[in-house]
Amino acid sequence: MGERRRIVLKMSGEALASSASDETIDASVVERVAGEIAEALAELPLELAVMIGGGNIWRGSTGAGAGMDRATSDSMGMLGTVINALALQDALERKDQPTRVLTAVHMAEVAEPYIRRRAIRHLEKGRVVIFAAGMGNPYFTTDTSAALRAAEIEAELLLKGTHGGVDGVYSADPRLDPSATRFDELSFMDVVAKDLRVMDLTAITFCKDNRVPILVFDVMGPGNLRRALSGERIGTLVR
Repeated sequence: MGERRRIVLKMSGEALASSASDETIDASVVERVAGEIAEALAELPLELAVMIGGGNIWRGSTGAGAGMDRATSDSMGMLGTVINALALQDALERKDQPTRVLTAVHMAEVAEPYIRRRAIRHLEKGRVVIFAAGMGNPYFTTDTSAALRAAEIEAELLLKGTHGGVDGVYSADPRLDPSATRFDELSFMDVVAKDLRVMDLTAITFCKDNRVPILVFDVMGPGNLRRALSGERIGTLVR
């Protein structure tokens, strides 16, 4: 067997939320994402880790904006990511895809602690690794946490799955400006200079410094995740 590509997928928590009801997690969306991941791993020489956000449950910045202590609010958001990680793990394992949740906040009863070498070993054994609780520190987004984990495990690509119908990086918000154009490829310096909203700036500069390319694509389009994992040209490549 040839060498396997190691990829980190960053998914927002909002992508898992139901648009049709008040449910925090839409089981059908989780099921579809899990199906695409399991299918891709069965067919392609891949090792996949997933960093999942918690915005469908709680956003740290929302609580801070309402006067809550920022560190406390961010801790609540980290716990939200663990709920999402367990939901995705359950869906993957029902599709016979071995999966491990590694969390930056210790909670031995529900997940393993994040240890870099352990994460790499799980990947080498063909397990999907889901990173939960960000990096365990307040003030850092899960975008930045995904960039850090991608560098730590020596991933060759960071996939940034967007939602809301935006299929890459545009010159302006395509939902507000019909003349906005999509970029096929950008440099990290372009993203910073043009102030393009790809990921937060800390994540962008970290990926630049550590030479981790980012592929921004619409994770909600059926089949898009599999296309991104298989190396098809989709969305916008930042490198």
